[in-house]
Amino acid sequence: MIQVITVKVGRKNAIYLPKRVVEALGIREGDRLLLLVRGRSIVLRRAEDFFEASLRSPKRIRMSPEEAEEASLEAQRRLLGA
Repeated sequence: MIQVITVKVGRKNAIYLPKRVVEALGIREGDRLLLLVRGRSIVLRRAEDFFEASLRSPKRIRMSPEEAEEASLEAQRRLLGA
């Protein structure tokens, strides 16, 4: 469903989101949003938190913390030539 809502640009070019939009989308102070410019349009999206996304994504590699540490050390040795 698309809603068309008019907002005003305020001091210092601030755009304030209407309360009903903020409540409907669950936006809180401090949340990060992406502002995309497409031609003469602006699209505002919630910025996805990397760690939350990684917790929701399917896990493809299964290894213990010890195996992960060893793989990390090995990769560092290769990169640093040690």
